[in-house]
Amino acid sequence: MLKRLHDTAGQDTALALSQVDSLAPFTYGLEYSAPARGGWTIVHIGMLLPESHQVFVCAQSCLRGVVLSAAELGDSSRFSTISVDEDSVLEGNCEEIIIEGVTHILEGLPALPKALLLFTSCIHHFLGTDMKIVFGELNTRFPQVGFVQCWMNPIMRKTKMPPDPFMRKQLYSLLKPADMFTKQVNVIGNNLALRKSSELYNILRKNGFNIKDICTCRDFREYETMASSKLNMVTNPLGRPAAKELCGRLGQEWVYLPVSYDWEQIREHWKCLSDLLELDFDSIWKEVEMDQLWQKAETALETLAGELAGWSVAIDYTASSRPFGMAKLLVKCGFRVERIYADTISPEEEDTFAWLKKQCPRMLLCPTVYHKMAVLPRTWCRETGGKVLAIGQKAAYFTGTSHFVNMVEDGGLYGYGGILELAAMMEEAAGEEKDTEKLIQVKGWGCCC
Repeated sequence: MLKRLHDTAGQDTALALSQVDSLAPFTYGLEYSAPARGGWTIVHIGMLLPESHQVFVCAQSCLRGVVLSAAELGDSSRFSTISVDEDSVLEGNCEEIIIEGVTHILEGLPALPKALLLFTSCIHHFLGTDMKIVFGELNTRFPQVGFVQCWMNPIMRKTKMPPDPFMRKQLYSLLKPADMFTKQVNVIGNNLALRKSSELYNILRKNGFNIKDICTCRDFREYETMASSKLNMVTNPLGRPAAKELCGRLGQEWVYLPVSYDWEQIREHWKCLSDLLELDFDSIWKEVEMDQLWQKAETALETLAGELAGWSVAIDYTASSRPFGMAKLLVKCGFRVERIYADTISPEEEDTFAWLKKQCPRMLLCPTVYHKMAVLPRTWCRETGGKVLAIGQKAAYFTGTSHFVNMVEDGGLYGYGGILELAAMMEEAAGEEKDTEKLIQVKGWGCCC
């Protein structure tokens, strides 16, 4: 019997927090992809590796998306493709096709790249393509090029190592053992560099430390200096596999200090970092004037909450890896947060969610990929008189607002300074309307590799 999938009658898709009883409260089958395209793809992440060239090996239908991503960036010169057709599958010569295809591409470039990111796809996993043979031959033919194995494999999207964290890990695979420099720290696993508003820069530079980040490396030589860092600092959960791999391979220590919107937790993070770097935390706290920065950020949010009395706030998971933490902070500062768009709840935010559930039981948790989201009205902003402030592209799209903070992956905000800048971004978003439809169609927001 046929079933009407998009019937909007009956049970609502959103859940009040009081109704949520698990970290994965929604049931899925057919999924919807909202036209909010600011999140980074593997093409954008790969572009972070300086002086590199990307080669995608897959069927023509799969190539369309990645080709358009490279074209939008204006980086088609750093991008090539090898098409897999039916004959190559039937004849079983995928290894030869990849080797000869990459050879042809490299010989046709004006100059050899320092690195080549080779993306294989689902079909190569199904066929059991021997990539050891492929990379062994390519390394023999082009010893001056660093080859990086990458995946464009959506069938692994919900496995323990999806393509995104695997891609972030592989970015650092060309780093080689080097003498450690105790006064150098890497920030790894991010797609966006931490913004200069973060007090991290003052803490490290005032104590004689260099900060390295692949997002700011201008050339391959600078990228290679990341191998000399004593400590790798991870602020995004998807960067942890990279840190673990570098610890095992290069012996670099690492610490996970995720983006936080909790005042005390931020203080604990700076205490942890100070201890690892053998710095006097109390002296740093006074020298960088942390108390004043904390107070300034808190006052800015509380003042803005008063100015935006009568406004509703919606947050989505693409804007922050800590959407519930952000919501808790804003609620405590006086904002009326009414909706969070997220399909699951990270175990790292379980306690934060429990707090919100108790304090804001009527706040709605809304899915983003549930198929009915394709047809449900996106008129909440209009129904509330236009006073909806969204943080994140999906929140802006689903609520229908033109007042939104356009950022992905926390936008590089970090620490007390990051929260202070968030307050300024929210104030600007409330005061100026944006062309939502135009802005959210830009792929890989913030990517200018």
